[in-house]
Parts: sequence; C-alpha cells; structure tokens
Amino acid sequence: MSEKKNYGFTTTILHNDRRKAIEQGSLHKPVHTSVAFGYNDARQLASVFQGKEPGFRYGRQGNPTVAALEDKITKMEDGVSTLCFGTGMAAIGALFQALLKDGDHIVSSSFLFGNTNSLWQTVAGQGVAVDFVDATDVANVAAVLRPNTRFVFVETIANPRTQVADLAKIGALCRERGILYVVDNTMTTPWLFRPKAVGAGLVVNSLTKSIAGHGIALGGALTDTGVFDWSAFPNIAENFRKQPGAAQGMAQLRAKALRDFGAALGPEAAHHIAVGAETLALRMERTCANALALASMLEADERVAAVHYPGLASHPQHGVTSELFRAAGSLLSFELRDDIDPFDYLNRLQLAIPASNLGDTRTLVIPVAHTIFFEMGAARRASMGIAESLIRVSVGIEDTEDLLADFRDALTG
Repeated sequence: MSEKKNYGFTTTILHNDRRKAIEQGSLHKPVHTSVAFGYNDARQLASVFQGKEPGFRYGRQGNPTVAALEDKITKMEDGVSTLCFGTGMAAIGALFQALLKDGDHIVSSSFLFGNTNSLWQTVAGQGVAVDFVDATDVANVAAVLRPNTRFVFVETIANPRTQVADLAKIGALCRERGILYVVDNTMTTPWLFRPKAVGAGLVVNSLTKSIAGHGIALGGALTDTGVFDWSAFPNIAENFRKQPGAAQGMAQLRAKALRDFGAALGPEAAHHIAVGAETLALRMERTCANALALASMLEADERVAAVHYPGLASHPQHGVTSELFRAAGSLLSFELRDDIDPFDYLNRLQLAIPASNLGDTRTLVIPVAHTIFFEMGAARRASMGIAESLIRVSVGIEDTEDLLADFRDALTG
C-alpha cells in the first residue's frame, strides 16, 4: 500500500496495518500475546531499553498488536504519536500520574463525565489545585489561569448534558499563554472533529465507546498532535530532556503511566478495538442521523420538558457545533414532564436498553442522577445542569422509524 497517497478516513483505517509488513500476509495485525520479547543480541536489547532504537521491552510498555492500534489512532487524529491504555479513565489518569506535581494547578470544564469529575476531586486532594469553570465561555477559563497552570481540560460535547466547550477560543488562549490544552474527543470521535484544529496538544479518546463501537472491549488513548512545545513544559524530568523536544511528553507518559502504574491495554482488546474502528465513520453517520431524528421528535412532544442535543437549533451551542463538527454526535439527553415517572418510562421501552455505556451499536438509556452521577450529590449535579429526572441516550444504529416508535410508544404508556 502506498505511503504517499492521501486516502480518505475509512480507507486509511481499513488498510493502515498493511502500510507495514504483516506476519503471514494477515489482513489484520495478528494478536501477539507474548509478555516478553527476546533478542539474539544482548546489546540490541540494551539499546532498545535505552531508547536508542525501536523495539519492544515488556508487554506493559508496548506490544505489536497495541502498537498497530496506536498507529491507527494517530492517523485518525492526524497526530504524531499515540499511547493506548487499559481504559479511557486510565488515559485521563495518566495526565495526573505523569505530568503533574504537588503545587500545580489545572483548569477543567465543569461539564464532565462523572468519573472524570471524581478523578479531578481526587487530584485536588493530593496537592494539585483544580478550578472547575463553565467552559462554554473562554472568559471563564481566562479568569482562573495562574502562573502554575499546567493544562486546561475540556470535553468536546459534555457527557451527559451535551454542553459544547468554547473550543477554538480556549485553544487560542492556551496557545497565547503557552499552556497545554487537553481535549477529550470521545463524544465526537475523530470522524466528527479533530481537536488538533483548535490547538489541542493532547487528545483523549475512550476507545471503549464509538471507536470500538460494539461494547466488547475496554480501552483508552492519548494522542500527541504535535502542536504543543514539550520543551517548555516545566514538569519534564531531566532524563526525558535527552529526547528531542517533540518526543519528551509522550516519553514521560509512557514511562510514568504505563511502566510505573501499569495501566496497559491488552493485545486481545486492542485487536477488537482496531477491527471495530474500521466502521467508525459508517456507524457515526447512522447514529448521528438517528440522534437528530430522535431529538427532534422528543422536542416536539409536549410530554417532554427539555431535550439537550447540540444538533437542535434550540441548543445554546448549536452555532459552535455547526461550525466545528461534521455532525452533532450520537449522545442526547432529555427530561420528562413532572407527571411522568422516568423509571416507568424506561421500563416501557422495548428496543432501548437500560445500561451504562456509550457508542454501542445498540441504543442505551440510563437515568443519570440515580446511577452514574448519584455519588456526587444533588448540589454538584445541579451545578452541572443535571436534572434529577434526566435520561441519557446513547443512540444506536437501529432503523430510524423503529427507534422513534419505541420512544414515542413509551410516552403513551
């Protein structure tokens, strides 16, 4: 396969493994289950360990199957390198483990996945100051920046209330101040949006969700876009300063987060994710179309009190969504009228499944306040715009009319 020709998104993913030699002519990179990697020349083993030449040392730090997936994610995000982790949360946790020190400061969007919110609360209890702000307006981010701010963290489309961060303006602010900009691209995926376009230095993807797409493998990734100047980042350890400036951040992340904390992605999961990723664009086209149709139907029904979906003209960040994203994603949430019990409603659905995941081929629903956001308490939920009756919907690839009928019939009772 030609290295020079610029192929489209799906063609690149489908054939990326073949850009390098594959054992026995396999069409997919095979699953390598070996933990250790032997060398005929002990000097070469030492050279690999010292970073003087490429190679595999130990399964926790790298594996041929995982490396093939990392290369694929890098292409998807138009980045320079990627590290894969056992889960999406492990990828986010790597930021704390590898890049922060006691006395540092970070800024995070208030509108977050519940476990990310919990992680930043843990970080705040271990010597790192955390400011949560409404990231839909760059002014709120600018107001809390400090000389010791190490990075700004946002989600593209917030899970579950679908607020969209002021992505481009925050990127410009971070670039002006020399601050690392980290964008969680899980809800949009690189098919709908590449955060590199707004100046993100690191991109997070929970591979478990839409990229894998079938709910059969856990995984996460951090992609270095090549935008950020790591030589200016104050927390790079001296031994990693020996690396070229552009490689210092990922070298430290690989050592501190994978080697030291061991949050490695297994080869079997990497294979499932890589195969699932081949149909990402096809699935996203269908799920986004279904989500817009479902959101429009729900918004028009008087029994529904509110619908949150950035593809609707009524959404506060619809303009930003239309400007930056190919489509508005497959995540929506809604609130029922007070006289309709959300649990009874969910139990009347025949196709949509009460379950805690996103990006599956099947439509999944969950009562947010009573499950994944229960632990944080009512006050914190209210600050994030999460109503006690909020229902999150991860829209699948079902036939559109079947899906709409399912949600409509459940309203009838």
